[in-house]
Amino acid sequence: IGDWGSQFGKLVAGIAREKIAFEEIEFSILPSLYVRVNELAESDPEFAEAARAAFRELEQGDEGEVRRLWKHLVEISLHEFDKVYERLGVSFEFVRGEAFYEPFLDSTVERIEAAGITEVSEGALIVRLDHLEKNIAPCLLRKTDGTTLYATRDLAAVFHRWEEFAFERCLYVVGADQRLHFRQLKHVLSRLELDWEPRVEHVQFGMMSLPEGKMQARKGRVVLLQDLLDRAVTEARAIIAEKNPELASADTVAEEVGIGAVVFHDLKKERARDVVFEWSEVLSFEGETGPYVQYTHARLGSILRKAEAAGEGGAEPDWAGLAEAAPILLTLGRFPDVVRQAARESEPSVVAQYLLGLCREVSSWYSRERVLGQEASLTAARLALVSSAKVVIGNGLQLLGVAAPEEM
Repeated sequence: IGDWGSQFGKLVAGIAREKIAFEEIEFSILPSLYVRVNELAESDPEFAEAARAAFRELEQGDEGEVRRLWKHLVEISLHEFDKVYERLGVSFEFVRGEAFYEPFLDSTVERIEAAGITEVSEGALIVRLDHLEKNIAPCLLRKTDGTTLYATRDLAAVFHRWEEFAFERCLYVVGADQRLHFRQLKHVLSRLELDWEPRVEHVQFGMMSLPEGKMQARKGRVVLLQDLLDRAVTEARAIIAEKNPELASADTVAEEVGIGAVVFHDLKKERARDVVFEWSEVLSFEGETGPYVQYTHARLGSILRKAEAAGEGGAEPDWAGLAEAAPILLTLGRFPDVVRQAARESEPSVVAQYLLGLCREVSSWYSRERVLGQEASLTAARLALVSSAKVVIGNGLQLLGVAAPEEM
């Protein structure tokens, strides 16, 4: 969590400039305030210096007004983030922002200096990397005014993580626009001759832009996730009201389907691809979408419930009757390898695309082959296939963080 850095200096300076009382600082005012302070920092040298001074004071650790404001800004932000995380079914074992590593910054710089790989350039402390990669910029550890940077804090963090966890893999799931930063980070680890450097990986993802250009929070050009989820759930609720108005727990299912549409849409594409955000595409519930996979899962569940109600499926299965379903059986058999590939490559789209393919095969099969009301042994075999496909689809959705409704 980015709970440290020069942006907080700008926010604190902006609060002082606009004379916003402490009790008036709520999350709702922060997005627009963030835009204003970034514009000021670019256009007003006096404000820019006030912002730098506020951040210097924050780094010095004084328990004054700047730190009081910083703590409040972080607290109200995390509270708002948690609402979205809860809605997405996301939880964390550790929430450690950049500020957690503040006590380790001095020892981190000292460790790197002791290795003899630093030098002072124009008053700043740097590590040169160009002998490892041609024309790469040096890694800046400390600015001329003595303040640290993102790289300093990330180095402190990775040292601490290695000491605490002795990790097998350390994955940084961060946008592709931070490629240079992570190349610099790994090059510094290489210069320190740390044998665990190869275990540190940048799992980069493509950038999402709007039709009018790149999303930029500091310029106010964003789509808020909470608004997107609200709109997706509203669309799902309208479709349920039209197509299945008697559905039990309609509100719960609308939440699952709406959020599932957004999450699956994001994860079905290769993570490194840049994406242009289009409302109509994200909110589409037809075609190769999350709701299509969820519907297939629910449809298979409906078949199994009807079989149970009719007392079917208790006979010895006639496995020979599944000859026409051989492609589905082979696809089901690939699931463990698909999961292993997705984990190895840190690529959720591998699972999403597999699910789409499996759902197409299963839907085509049950539209051709009747499951219920057949010879008892044939129905038993086909029900076993239906059950297996439902389990795999449900597990795949769970891995992607998407709900698997029993009814839709």
